[in-house]
Amino acid sequence: MEEGRPVMEDADLRVDGNAVAGLLSEVFVYEMTSARSTCAACGAVGEVGQLLAYVHGPGSVIRCPRCNAVLMRIVHGADRYWIDVRGISCLELRV
Repeated sequence: MEEGRPVMEDADLRVDGNAVAGLLSEVFVYEMTSARSTCAACGAVGEVGQLLAYVHGPGSVIRCPRCNAVLMRIVHGADRYWIDVRGISCLELRV
């Protein structure tokens, strides 16, 4: 630490998720089937529209066509969505 300079703590830099509300509303307006996803399990890269979708359950499950890993889970309830994308290490959107 330099003399006279305060030390920045993590808590000094952190705000809640409402701070990215504008960014999220910008991102999720795009055509998602043309977005390129990277499988967290095998590294395969491809458009969301080319992934394997299973839509006959209580929700939809989207899998990698190369390794069959689950990339996304999407459930739609009466007034909300639950979206799990932990199987995607990166999602690239073209604007």
